[in-house]
Amino acid sequence: MESGRATLLKEQQLKDQFDNLEKHTQSGIEFVERYSKFVKERSDIEISYAKQIRNLSKKYQPKKNSREEEENKYTSCRAFLSTLNELNDYAGQHEVIAENLTSQIITELSRYLTELKAERKSHFHDGRKAQQQIESLWKQLESSKRRFERDCKEADRAQQYFERMDADINVTKADVEKARQQAQMRHQIAADSKTEYSNYLTKFNQEQNEHYYTLIPNIFQKLQEMEERRIERVGVSMKTYAEVDREVLPIVGKCLDGMTKAAESIEPKTDSKQVVESYKSGFEPPGDVEFEDYGPGQTMKRTVSETSLSNSRGEAKERPGGGKSKGKLWPFIKNKNKLSLKLGSGPEDFSHLPPEQRRKKLQAKIDDINKDIQKEMDQKDALTKMKGVYEKNPQMGDPASVDPRLVEMSMNIEKLQSEVQKFEGWLAEVEGRLPSRSDPPRRQSGLYESQNSNSTMVDNNCAQDRESPDGSYTEEQSSETQVKVAIANTPEFDDEFDDGDEETLPTIGTCKAVYSFEGHNEGTISVTEGELLFVIEQDKGDGWTRVRRNEEEEGYVPTSYVEVFLETNTKGAMTYI
Repeated sequence: MESGRATLLKEQQLKDQFDNLEKHTQSGIEFVERYSKFVKERSDIEISYAKQIRNLSKKYQPKKNSREEEENKYTSCRAFLSTLNELNDYAGQHEVIAENLTSQIITELSRYLTELKAERKSHFHDGRKAQQQIESLWKQLESSKRRFERDCKEADRAQQYFERMDADINVTKADVEKARQQAQMRHQIAADSKTEYSNYLTKFNQEQNEHYYTLIPNIFQKLQEMEERRIERVGVSMKTYAEVDREVLPIVGKCLDGMTKAAESIEPKTDSKQVVESYKSGFEPPGDVEFEDYGPGQTMKRTVSETSLSNSRGEAKERPGGGKSKGKLWPFIKNKNKLSLKLGSGPEDFSHLPPEQRRKKLQAKIDDINKDIQKEMDQKDALTKMKGVYEKNPQMGDPASVDPRLVEMSMNIEKLQSEVQKFEGWLAEVEGRLPSRSDPPRRQSGLYESQNSNSTMVDNNCAQDRESPDGSYTEEQSSETQVKVAIANTPEFDDEFDDGDEETLPTIGTCKAVYSFEGHNEGTISVTEGELLFVIEQDKGDGWTRVRRNEEEEGYVPTSYVEVFLETNTKGAMTYI
Protein backbone atom coordinates (compact mmCIF):
# COMPACT_ATOMS: atom_id res chain seq x y z
CA MET A 1 0.00 0.00 0.00
CA GLU A 2 2.84 2.36 0.85
CA SER A 3 4.42 1.66 -2.53
CA GLY A 4 1.16 2.45 -4.29
CA ARG A 5 0.72 5.73 -2.47
CA ALA A 6 4.32 6.73 -3.34
CA THR A 7 3.67 5.98 -6.99
CA LEU A 8 0.51 8.09 -6.96
CA LEU A 9 2.40 10.91 -5.27
CA LYS A 10 5.14 10.84 -7.89
CA GLU A 11 2.59 10.88 -10.67
CA GLN A 12 0.90 13.90 -9.11
CA GLN A 13 4.24 15.68 -8.71
CA LEU A 14 5.14 14.89 -12.30
CA LYS A 15 1.81 16.22 -13.46
CA ASP A 16 2.43 19.40 -11.50
CA GLN A 17 5.84 19.77 -13.15
CA PHE A 18 4.26 19.45 -16.57
CA ASP A 19 1.77 22.15 -15.63
CA ASN A 20 4.56 24.42 -14.44
CA LEU A 21 6.59 23.81 -17.58
CA GLU A 22 3.54 24.42 -19.73
CA LYS A 23 2.94 27.77 -18.04
CA HIS A 24 6.60 28.76 -18.28
CA THR A 25 6.99 27.88 -21.96
CA GLN A 26 3.72 29.66 -22.74
CA SER A 27 5.08 32.72 -20.94
CA GLY A 28 8.26 32.46 -23.05
CA ILE A 29 6.23 32.42 -26.26
CA GLU A 30 4.26 35.44 -25.09
CA PHE A 31 7.54 37.24 -24.37
CA VAL A 32 8.75 36.62 -27.93
CA GLU A 33 5.42 37.86 -29.26
CA ARG A 34 5.67 40.97 -27.07
CA TYR A 35 9.21 41.67 -28.26
CA SER A 36 8.14 41.18 -31.89
CA LYS A 37 5.27 43.63 -31.31
CA PHE A 38 7.75 46.12 -29.81
CA VAL A 39 9.97 45.92 -32.92
CA LYS A 40 6.90 46.26 -35.15
CA GLU A 41 5.84 49.44 -33.38
CA ARG A 42 9.40 50.79 -33.63
CA SER A 43 9.33 50.05 -37.37
CA ASP A 44 6.01 51.88 -37.71
CA ILE A 45 7.47 54.86 -35.86
CA GLU A 46 10.48 54.91 -38.22
CA ILE A 47 8.19 54.81 -41.27
CA SER A 48 5.99 57.57 -39.86
CA TYR A 49 9.04 59.65 -38.92
CA ALA A 50 10.59 59.20 -42.37
CA LYS A 51 7.30 60.19 -43.99
CA GLN A 52 7.04 63.32 -41.86
CA ILE A 53 10.66 64.24 -42.61
CA ARG A 54 10.09 63.76 -46.34
CA ASN A 55 6.93 65.88 -46.20
CA LEU A 56 8.83 68.56 -44.30
CA SER A 57 11.60 68.55 -46.89
CA LYS A 58 9.06 68.68 -49.72
CA LYS A 59 7.09 71.46 -48.03
CA TYR A 60 10.08 73.79 -47.90
CA GLN A 61 11.41 72.97 -51.38
CA PRO A 62 11.27 76.10 -53.57
CA LYS A 63 8.15 76.22 -55.72
CA LYS A 64 8.55 76.52 -59.48
CA ASN A 65 8.12 79.99 -60.93
CA SER A 66 8.06 81.48 -57.46
CA ARG A 67 10.10 84.01 -55.53
CA GLU A 68 11.72 81.16 -53.58
CA GLU A 69 13.16 79.67 -56.77
CA GLU A 70 14.49 83.11 -57.71
CA GLU A 71 16.23 83.34 -54.35
CA ASN A 72 18.26 80.17 -55.06
CA LYS A 73 20.99 82.34 -56.55
CA TYR A 74 21.97 83.23 -52.98
CA THR A 75 24.43 80.92 -51.22
CA SER A 76 22.31 80.83 -48.06
CA CYS A 77 19.25 79.69 -50.04
CA ARG A 78 21.29 77.08 -51.91
CA ALA A 79 22.69 75.86 -48.60
CA PHE A 80 19.16 75.52 -47.25
CA LEU A 81 18.14 73.61 -50.41
CA SER A 82 21.13 71.29 -49.92
CA THR A 83 20.09 70.81 -46.30
CA LEU A 84 16.58 69.86 -47.45
CA ASN A 85 18.01 67.35 -49.93
CA GLU A 86 20.26 65.86 -47.27
CA LEU A 87 17.28 65.73 -44.93
CA ASN A 88 15.40 63.78 -47.59
CA ASP A 89 18.28 61.28 -47.76
CA TYR A 90 18.31 61.20 -43.97
CA ALA A 91 14.62 60.22 -44.04
CA GLY A 92 15.52 57.45 -46.47
CA GLN A 93 17.85 55.92 -43.88
CA HIS A 94 15.00 55.72 -41.39
CA GLU A 95 13.01 53.89 -44.05
CA VAL A 96 15.96 51.50 -44.39
CA ILE A 97 15.86 50.93 -40.62
CA ALA A 98 12.16 50.11 -40.79
CA GLU A 99 12.74 47.82 -43.76
CA ASN A 100 15.56 45.91 -42.05
CA LEU A 101 13.66 45.63 -38.76
CA THR A 102 10.75 44.08 -40.65
CA SER A 103 12.80 41.69 -42.78
CA GLN A 104 15.50 40.69 -40.28
CA ILE A 105 13.53 40.58 -37.02
CA ILE A 106 9.74 40.76 -37.37
CA THR A 107 9.43 38.31 -40.26
CA GLU A 108 12.01 35.92 -38.80
CA LEU A 109 10.42 35.96 -35.33
CA SER A 110 6.99 35.38 -36.82
CA ARG A 111 8.22 32.27 -38.62
CA TYR A 112 10.14 31.12 -35.55
CA LEU A 113 7.09 31.55 -33.31
CA THR A 114 5.09 29.26 -35.58
CA GLU A 115 7.82 26.61 -35.34
CA LEU A 116 8.20 27.13 -31.58
CA LYS A 117 4.49 26.66 -30.90
CA ALA A 118 4.41 23.47 -33.00
CA GLU A 119 7.49 22.06 -31.23
CA ARG A 120 6.12 22.90 -27.78
CA LYS A 121 2.80 21.29 -28.62
CA SER A 122 4.56 18.14 -29.82
CA HIS A 123 6.66 17.79 -26.64
CA PHE A 124 3.73 18.26 -24.28
CA HIS A 125 1.68 15.85 -26.36
CA ASP A 126 4.40 13.22 -25.93
CA GLY A 127 4.55 13.94 -22.20
CA ARG A 128 0.80 13.63 -21.74
CA LYS A 129 0.77 10.46 -23.80
CA ALA A 130 3.47 8.94 -21.56
CA GLN A 131 1.52 10.00 -18.47
CA GLN A 132 -1.66 8.45 -19.81
CA GLN A 133 0.20 5.24 -20.62
CA ILE A 134 1.65 4.87 -17.13
CA GLU A 135 -1.68 5.78 -15.56
CA SER A 136 -3.41 3.12 -17.67
CA LEU A 137 -0.88 0.48 -16.57
CA TRP A 138 -1.34 1.54 -12.97
CA LYS A 139 -5.10 1.11 -13.24
CA GLN A 140 -4.66 -2.37 -14.75
CA LEU A 141 -2.28 -3.29 -11.94
CA GLU A 142 -4.71 -2.05 -9.30
CA SER A 143 -7.58 -3.96 -10.95
CA SER A 144 -5.63 -7.25 -11.05
CA LYS A 145 -4.53 -6.68 -7.47
CA ARG A 146 -8.11 -6.21 -6.27
CA ARG A 147 -9.22 -9.27 -8.25
CA PHE A 148 -6.44 -11.35 -6.71
CA GLU A 149 -7.44 -10.14 -3.24
CA ARG A 150 -11.09 -10.96 -3.84
CA ASP A 151 -10.33 -14.42 -5.23
CA CYS A 152 -8.10 -15.23 -2.27
CA LYS A 153 -10.90 -14.31 0.13
CA GLU A 154 -13.36 -16.44 -1.84
CA ALA A 155 -10.95 -19.38 -1.76
CA ASP A 156 -10.57 -19.03 2.06
CA ARG A 157 -14.32 -18.96 2.54
CA ALA A 158 -14.76 -22.02 0.28
CA GLN A 159 -12.05 -23.89 2.24
CA GLN A 160 -13.67 -23.07 5.57
CA TYR A 161 -17.06 -24.18 4.29
CA PHE A 162 -15.58 -27.48 3.09
CA GLU A 163 -13.95 -28.05 6.43
CA ARG A 164 -17.22 -27.43 8.27
CA MET A 165 -19.10 -29.75 5.93
CA ASP A 166 -16.47 -32.47 6.33
CA ALA A 167 -16.64 -32.27 10.17
CA ASP A 168 -20.42 -32.41 10.28
CA ILE A 169 -21.61 -36.06 10.57
CA ASN A 170 -25.08 -35.13 9.51
CA VAL A 171 -23.95 -33.96 6.05
CA THR A 172 -24.05 -36.45 3.26
CA LYS A 173 -20.95 -37.58 1.53
CA ALA A 174 -22.14 -36.03 -1.75
CA ASP A 175 -22.46 -32.59 -0.16
CA VAL A 176 -19.00 -32.91 1.32
CA GLU A 177 -17.57 -33.81 -2.09
CA LYS A 178 -19.34 -30.89 -3.65
CA ALA A 179 -17.91 -28.48 -1.04
CA ARG A 180 -14.44 -29.90 -1.59
CA GLN A 181 -14.61 -29.37 -5.35
CA GLN A 182 -15.87 -25.84 -4.80
CA ALA A 183 -12.93 -25.08 -2.52
CA GLN A 184 -10.45 -26.51 -5.02
CA MET A 185 -11.97 -24.35 -7.81
CA ARG A 186 -11.69 -21.20 -5.71
CA HIS A 187 -8.10 -21.97 -4.89
CA GLN A 188 -7.36 -22.40 -8.60
CA ILE A 189 -9.02 -19.05 -9.44
CA ALA A 190 -6.99 -17.37 -6.71
CA ALA A 191 -3.82 -18.90 -8.13
CA ASP A 192 -4.67 -17.61 -11.61
CA SER A 193 -5.39 -14.13 -10.23
CA LYS A 194 -2.06 -14.22 -8.41
CA THR A 195 -0.24 -15.05 -11.65
CA GLU A 196 -2.08 -12.29 -13.51
CA TYR A 197 -1.35 -9.78 -10.77
CA SER A 198 2.30 -10.77 -10.77
CA ASN A 199 2.56 -10.28 -14.54
CA TYR A 200 0.88 -6.86 -14.40
CA LEU A 201 3.15 -5.83 -11.58
CA THR A 202 6.28 -6.81 -13.48
CA LYS A 203 5.11 -4.98 -16.60
CA PHE A 204 4.15 -1.88 -14.63
CA ASN A 205 7.50 -1.73 -12.89
CA GLN A 206 9.31 -1.96 -16.21
CA GLU A 207 7.14 0.71 -17.79
CA GLN A 208 7.41 2.91 -14.73
CA ASN A 209 11.20 2.62 -14.74
CA GLU A 210 11.32 3.55 -18.43
CA HIS A 211 8.81 6.34 -17.84
CA TYR A 212 10.75 8.04 -15.06
CA TYR A 213 14.27 7.35 -16.26
CA THR A 214 13.93 7.55 -20.04
CA LEU A 215 10.74 9.03 -21.52
CA ILE A 216 10.10 11.91 -19.12
CA PRO A 217 13.79 12.97 -18.86
CA ASN A 218 13.99 13.02 -22.66
CA ILE A 219 10.87 15.16 -22.92
CA PHE A 220 12.16 17.52 -20.24
CA GLN A 221 15.50 17.70 -22.03
CA LYS A 222 13.82 18.63 -25.29
CA LEU A 223 11.76 21.27 -23.54
CA GLN A 224 14.90 22.66 -21.96
CA GLU A 225 16.71 22.77 -25.30
CA MET A 226 13.68 24.42 -26.87
CA GLU A 227 13.64 27.06 -24.15
CA GLU A 228 17.36 27.70 -24.54
CA ARG A 229 16.98 28.14 -28.29
CA ARG A 230 14.12 30.57 -27.68
CA ILE A 231 16.21 32.65 -25.29
CA GLU A 232 19.16 32.57 -27.68
CA ARG A 233 16.93 33.63 -30.56
CA VAL A 234 15.65 36.60 -28.58
CA GLY A 235 19.26 37.59 -27.83
CA VAL A 236 20.18 37.41 -31.53
CA SER A 237 17.15 39.54 -32.40
CA MET A 238 18.16 42.14 -29.83
CA LYS A 239 21.67 42.25 -31.27
CA THR A 240 20.26 42.59 -34.79
CA TYR A 241 18.05 45.40 -33.50
CA ALA A 242 21.17 47.36 -32.53
CA GLU A 243 23.07 46.43 -35.72
CA VAL A 244 20.24 47.70 -37.92
CA ASP A 245 20.72 51.15 -36.41
CA ARG A 246 24.51 50.92 -36.55
CA GLU A 247 24.52 50.02 -40.26
CA VAL A 248 22.93 53.32 -41.30
CA LEU A 249 25.10 55.49 -39.05
CA PRO A 250 27.81 56.05 -41.74
CA ILE A 251 25.25 57.28 -44.27
CA VAL A 252 23.45 59.35 -41.62
CA GLY A 253 26.85 60.81 -40.79
CA LYS A 254 27.38 61.69 -44.45
CA CYS A 255 23.99 63.41 -44.52
CA LEU A 256 24.94 65.45 -41.47
CA ASP A 257 28.35 66.20 -43.02
CA GLY A 258 26.52 67.39 -46.14
CA MET A 259 24.41 69.73 -44.02
CA THR A 260 27.55 71.06 -42.32
CA LYS A 261 29.29 71.52 -45.65
CA ALA A 262 26.23 73.35 -47.01
CA ALA A 263 26.26 75.67 -44.01
CA GLU A 264 29.98 76.33 -44.46
CA SER A 265 29.43 77.21 -48.13
CA ILE A 266 27.37 80.29 -47.24
CA GLU A 267 29.18 83.47 -48.35
CA PRO A 268 27.59 86.65 -46.99
CA LYS A 269 29.62 88.96 -49.23
CA THR A 270 28.68 87.01 -52.34
CA ASP A 271 25.01 87.18 -51.39
CA SER A 272 25.17 90.89 -50.74
CA LYS A 273 26.81 91.43 -54.14
CA GLN A 274 24.02 89.39 -55.71
CA VAL A 275 21.46 91.70 -54.08
CA VAL A 276 23.28 94.73 -55.44
CA GLU A 277 23.45 93.16 -58.91
CA SER A 278 19.79 92.14 -58.82
CA TYR A 279 18.40 95.54 -57.85
CA LYS A 280 20.89 97.83 -59.59
CA SER A 281 18.70 100.31 -61.47
CA GLY A 282 21.17 101.89 -63.89
CA PHE A 283 19.94 105.41 -63.12
CA GLU A 284 22.47 108.19 -62.96
CA PRO A 285 22.42 110.48 -59.91
CA PRO A 286 20.83 113.88 -60.60
CA GLY A 287 23.08 116.84 -61.26
CA ASP A 288 23.37 120.02 -59.23
CA VAL A 289 20.31 122.22 -59.07
CA GLU A 290 21.01 125.51 -60.81
CA PHE A 291 20.53 128.78 -59.03
CA GLU A 292 17.57 130.71 -60.31
CA ASP A 293 17.86 134.46 -59.73
CA TYR A 294 14.59 136.24 -59.02
CA GLY A 295 16.20 139.50 -58.03
CA PRO A 296 15.45 142.97 -59.44
CA GLY A 297 15.90 143.19 -63.17
CA GLN A 298 15.83 139.41 -63.66
CA THR A 299 13.30 137.74 -65.90
CA MET A 300 10.76 135.85 -63.85
CA LYS A 301 10.80 132.65 -65.90
CA ARG A 302 10.25 129.31 -64.25
CA THR A 303 12.52 126.68 -65.67
CA VAL A 304 13.21 123.09 -64.86
CA SER A 305 16.77 121.84 -64.70
CA GLU A 306 17.69 119.05 -67.05
CA THR A 307 19.24 117.23 -64.19
CA SER A 308 16.52 117.81 -61.65
CA LEU A 309 14.40 115.03 -60.20
CA SER A 310 11.36 116.18 -62.17
CA ASN A 311 13.00 116.78 -65.55
CA SER A 312 10.20 117.13 -68.08
CA ARG A 313 9.90 115.46 -71.44
CA GLY A 314 10.00 118.74 -73.35
CA GLU A 315 13.38 119.77 -71.94
CA ALA A 316 15.12 116.44 -72.24
CA LYS A 317 18.67 116.46 -73.44
CA GLU A 318 19.41 115.33 -76.96
CA ARG A 319 21.37 112.08 -77.34
CA PRO A 320 24.48 111.95 -79.51
CA GLY A 321 22.58 109.73 -81.93
CA GLY A 322 19.87 112.28 -82.46
CA GLY A 323 17.20 110.86 -80.15
CA LYS A 324 16.02 112.38 -76.92
CA SER A 325 17.14 110.89 -73.67
CA LYS A 326 14.31 109.77 -71.44
CA GLY A 327 13.74 111.56 -68.18
CA LYS A 328 15.50 110.00 -65.22
CA LEU A 329 13.33 108.29 -62.69
CA TRP A 330 15.19 108.71 -59.43
CA PRO A 331 14.43 105.77 -57.10
CA PHE A 332 13.22 107.94 -54.23
CA ILE A 333 10.28 109.25 -56.27
CA LYS A 334 7.27 106.97 -56.37
CA ASN A 335 6.07 105.92 -59.77
CA LYS A 336 2.30 105.56 -59.82
CA ASN A 337 2.43 103.28 -62.81
CA LYS A 338 4.84 100.99 -61.01
CA LEU A 339 2.66 100.90 -57.96
CA SER A 340 -0.22 99.71 -60.08
CA LEU A 341 1.77 96.78 -61.51
CA LYS A 342 1.44 93.46 -59.79
CA LEU A 343 4.31 91.06 -59.30
CA GLY A 344 4.79 89.05 -62.49
CA SER A 345 2.68 91.43 -64.60
CA GLY A 346 3.62 94.47 -66.68
CA PRO A 347 4.34 95.40 -70.29
CA GLU A 348 5.85 92.77 -72.53
CA ASP A 349 8.96 94.92 -73.09
CA PHE A 350 9.48 95.34 -69.31
CA SER A 351 9.41 99.11 -69.77
CA HIS A 352 8.09 99.49 -66.24
CA LEU A 353 11.47 98.38 -64.85
CA PRO A 354 14.63 100.43 -64.31
CA PRO A 355 17.10 100.26 -67.24
CA GLU A 356 19.49 97.73 -65.76
CA GLN A 357 16.72 95.45 -64.55
CA ARG A 358 14.96 95.79 -67.88
CA ARG A 359 18.14 94.85 -69.73
CA LYS A 360 18.53 91.72 -67.59
CA LYS A 361 14.91 90.69 -68.08
CA LEU A 362 15.12 91.19 -71.85
CA GLN A 363 18.40 89.26 -72.07
CA ALA A 364 16.95 86.40 -70.01
CA LYS A 365 13.86 86.33 -72.24
CA ILE A 366 16.07 86.23 -75.36
CA ASP A 367 18.13 83.39 -73.89
CA ASP A 368 14.99 81.39 -73.09
CA ILE A 369 13.57 81.84 -76.59
CA ASN A 370 16.94 80.91 -78.14
CA LYS A 371 16.94 77.71 -76.10
CA ASP A 372 13.48 76.93 -77.46
CA ILE A 373 14.72 77.67 -80.99
CA GLN A 374 17.69 75.36 -80.54
CA LYS A 375 15.45 72.65 -79.19
CA GLU A 376 13.10 72.95 -82.17
CA MET A 377 16.07 72.97 -84.57
CA ASP A 378 17.52 69.84 -82.97
CA GLN A 379 14.18 68.08 -83.27
CA LYS A 380 13.84 69.23 -86.85
CA ASP A 381 17.34 67.95 -87.57
CA ALA A 382 16.45 64.57 -86.11
CA LEU A 383 13.21 64.37 -88.12
CA THR A 384 15.05 65.38 -91.30
CA LYS A 385 17.52 62.56 -90.77
CA MET A 386 14.69 60.15 -90.11
CA LYS A 387 13.03 61.25 -93.35
CA GLY A 388 16.29 60.59 -95.19
CA VAL A 389 16.39 57.09 -93.70
CA TYR A 390 12.80 56.50 -94.82
CA GLU A 391 13.68 57.68 -98.33
CA LYS A 392 16.58 55.26 -98.52
CA ASN A 393 14.64 52.44 -96.89
CA PRO A 394 10.92 52.80 -97.74
CA GLN A 395 10.09 49.61 -95.84
CA MET A 396 10.93 51.41 -92.57
CA GLY A 397 8.33 54.14 -93.08
CA ASP A 398 6.69 56.70 -95.32
CA PRO A 399 8.85 59.85 -95.79
CA ALA A 400 5.73 61.94 -96.44
CA SER A 401 4.44 61.18 -92.92
CA VAL A 402 7.21 63.35 -91.49
CA ASP A 403 6.47 66.43 -93.66
CA PRO A 404 3.56 67.87 -91.59
CA ARG A 405 5.67 67.81 -88.48
CA LEU A 406 8.62 69.42 -90.31
CA VAL A 407 6.37 72.21 -91.59
CA GLU A 408 5.00 72.76 -88.10
CA MET A 409 8.53 72.94 -86.67
CA SER A 410 9.63 75.41 -89.36
CA MET A 411 6.68 77.64 -88.50
CA ASN A 412 7.50 77.40 -84.80
CA ILE A 413 11.13 78.33 -85.49
CA GLU A 414 10.09 81.34 -87.61
CA LYS A 415 7.71 82.47 -84.88
CA LEU A 416 10.36 82.13 -82.20
CA GLN A 417 12.93 83.94 -84.38
CA SER A 418 10.45 86.77 -84.79
CA GLU A 419 10.08 86.92 -81.03
CA VAL A 420 13.87 87.08 -80.65
CA GLN A 421 14.03 89.95 -83.14
CA LYS A 422 11.40 91.85 -81.20
CA PHE A 423 13.11 91.43 -77.85
CA GLU A 424 16.58 92.13 -79.24
CA GLY A 425 15.21 95.36 -80.69
CA TRP A 426 14.03 96.38 -77.23
CA LEU A 427 17.37 95.27 -75.78
CA ALA A 428 19.23 97.40 -78.30
CA GLU A 429 17.05 100.34 -77.32
CA VAL A 430 17.92 99.82 -73.64
CA GLU A 431 21.63 99.53 -74.40
CA GLY A 432 21.43 102.80 -76.35
CA ARG A 433 22.48 101.32 -79.69
CA LEU A 434 21.18 99.36 -82.67
CA PRO A 435 22.68 96.09 -83.87
CA SER A 436 25.25 97.20 -86.45
CA ARG A 437 27.14 95.31 -89.09
CA SER A 438 30.29 95.55 -87.06
CA ASP A 439 28.72 93.88 -84.04
CA PRO A 440 29.91 90.30 -83.56
CA PRO A 441 27.19 87.63 -83.75
CA ARG A 442 25.65 86.85 -80.36
CA ARG A 443 25.88 83.32 -79.07
CA GLN A 444 22.70 81.29 -79.62
CA SER A 445 20.77 84.02 -81.44
CA GLY A 446 22.12 83.87 -84.98
CA LEU A 447 19.95 86.83 -85.87
CA TYR A 448 22.62 89.32 -86.95
CA GLU A 449 24.66 88.27 -89.95
CA SER A 450 27.30 89.75 -92.27
CA GLN A 451 27.28 92.96 -94.30
CA ASN A 452 25.14 91.35 -96.96
CA SER A 453 22.33 90.91 -94.43
CA ASN A 454 19.38 93.23 -94.43
CA SER A 455 19.85 96.12 -92.05
CA THR A 456 18.13 96.00 -88.69
CA MET A 457 15.52 98.66 -88.21
CA VAL A 458 14.14 99.63 -84.84
CA ASP A 459 11.59 102.35 -84.38
CA ASN A 460 12.95 104.33 -81.48
CA ASN A 461 9.76 106.32 -81.29
CA CYS A 462 7.89 103.34 -79.87
CA ALA A 463 7.47 105.08 -76.54
CA GLN A 464 6.28 108.54 -75.76
CA ASP A 465 7.60 110.38 -72.75
CA ARG A 466 4.92 111.57 -70.40
CA GLU A 467 5.16 113.66 -67.28
CA SER A 468 2.82 112.81 -64.45
CA PRO A 469 1.23 115.53 -62.33
CA ASP A 470 3.80 115.00 -59.57
CA GLY A 471 6.64 115.59 -62.00
CA SER A 472 7.83 111.96 -62.16
CA TYR A 473 8.62 110.25 -65.43
CA THR A 474 6.23 107.76 -66.97
CA GLU A 475 6.32 105.90 -70.24
CA GLU A 476 3.29 105.06 -72.35
CA GLN A 477 3.41 102.56 -75.15
CA SER A 478 2.33 104.06 -78.50
CA SER A 479 -0.37 102.29 -80.44
CA GLU A 480 1.83 102.69 -83.52
CA THR A 481 4.87 101.05 -81.95
CA GLN A 482 6.71 98.96 -84.47
CA VAL A 483 9.89 96.98 -84.02
CA LYS A 484 11.18 95.62 -87.27
CA VAL A 485 14.32 93.51 -87.40
CA ALA A 486 15.14 91.88 -90.71
CA ILE A 487 17.04 88.64 -90.70
CA ALA A 488 19.66 87.89 -93.32
CA ASN A 489 18.57 85.57 -96.12
CA THR A 490 21.58 83.33 -95.75
CA PRO A 491 21.32 79.60 -96.41
CA GLU A 492 22.72 78.66 -93.00
CA PHE A 493 19.41 77.61 -91.43
CA ASP A 494 18.38 75.64 -94.49
CA ASP A 495 21.74 74.01 -94.98
CA GLU A 496 21.90 73.03 -91.33
CA PHE A 497 19.27 70.36 -91.82
CA ASP A 498 20.43 69.20 -95.24
CA ASP A 499 20.92 65.49 -94.92
CA GLY A 500 22.46 65.08 -98.37
CA ASP A 501 26.20 65.52 -98.23
CA GLU A 502 26.55 66.31 -94.53
CA GLU A 503 30.15 66.52 -93.44
CA THR A 504 31.25 64.53 -90.42
CA LEU A 505 31.51 66.79 -87.39
CA PRO A 506 35.02 66.98 -85.90
CA THR A 507 35.77 65.60 -82.46
CA ILE A 508 36.03 68.33 -79.82
CA GLY A 509 36.72 66.13 -76.81
CA THR A 510 35.82 62.92 -75.03
CA CYS A 511 33.33 61.93 -72.37
CA LYS A 512 32.72 59.10 -69.93
CA ALA A 513 29.22 57.79 -69.21
CA VAL A 514 28.48 58.23 -65.51
CA TYR A 515 25.13 56.42 -65.81
CA SER A 516 23.59 54.06 -68.35
CA PHE A 517 21.09 55.60 -70.80
CA GLU A 518 18.61 53.81 -73.07
CA GLY A 519 18.23 55.93 -76.20
CA HIS A 520 14.78 54.91 -77.41
CA ASN A 521 13.91 58.23 -79.09
CA GLU A 522 15.00 59.24 -82.58
CA GLY A 523 18.35 61.03 -82.58
CA THR A 524 19.51 59.61 -79.23
CA ILE A 525 22.08 56.91 -78.62
CA SER A 526 22.25 54.26 -75.90
CA VAL A 527 25.30 54.25 -73.62
CA THR A 528 26.42 52.06 -70.74
CA GLU A 529 27.95 53.20 -67.48
CA GLY A 530 31.73 53.69 -67.78
CA GLU A 531 31.72 53.76 -71.60
CA LEU A 532 34.09 56.24 -73.31
CA LEU A 533 32.82 58.19 -76.33
CA PHE A 534 33.84 61.14 -78.51
CA VAL A 535 32.14 64.53 -78.11
CA ILE A 536 31.21 66.17 -81.43
CA GLU A 537 28.78 68.84 -80.23
CA GLN A 538 28.69 70.57 -76.85
CA ASP A 539 25.54 71.15 -74.78
CA LYS A 540 23.79 74.24 -76.15
CA GLY A 541 21.72 74.83 -73.07
CA ASP A 542 19.01 72.25 -73.75
CA GLY A 543 20.59 69.54 -71.58
CA TRP A 544 21.82 67.30 -74.47
CA THR A 545 25.34 66.53 -75.69
CA ARG A 546 26.06 64.99 -79.09
CA VAL A 547 28.52 62.07 -78.99
CA ARG A 548 29.96 59.51 -81.39
CA ARG A 549 30.84 55.90 -80.71
CA ASN A 550 32.25 55.08 -84.16
CA GLU A 551 31.85 56.23 -87.76
CA GLU A 552 28.32 54.82 -87.96
CA GLU A 553 26.95 55.41 -84.46
CA GLU A 554 26.33 58.89 -83.06
CA GLY A 555 23.52 60.69 -81.30
CA TYR A 556 22.46 62.73 -78.29
CA VAL A 557 22.74 61.79 -74.61
CA PRO A 558 21.66 63.77 -71.51
CA THR A 559 24.53 66.02 -70.41
CA SER A 560 23.95 65.05 -66.78
CA TYR A 561 24.64 61.39 -67.68
CA VAL A 562 28.20 61.99 -68.93
CA GLU A 563 31.41 63.62 -67.72
CA VAL A 564 32.82 65.75 -70.57
CA PHE A 565 36.52 66.42 -71.18
CA LEU A 566 36.88 69.08 -73.91
CA GLU A 567 40.13 69.62 -75.79
CA THR A 568 41.81 72.89 -74.82
CA ASN A 569 42.29 74.05 -78.40
CA THR A 570 38.60 73.67 -79.22
CA LYS A 571 36.90 74.46 -75.91
CA GLY A 572 37.14 78.20 -76.43
CA ALA A 573 36.58 78.13 -80.16
CA MET A 574 33.07 76.68 -80.19
CA THR A 575 30.51 78.69 -82.07
CA TYR A 576 26.74 78.28 -81.97
CA ILE A 577 24.50 79.20 -84.83
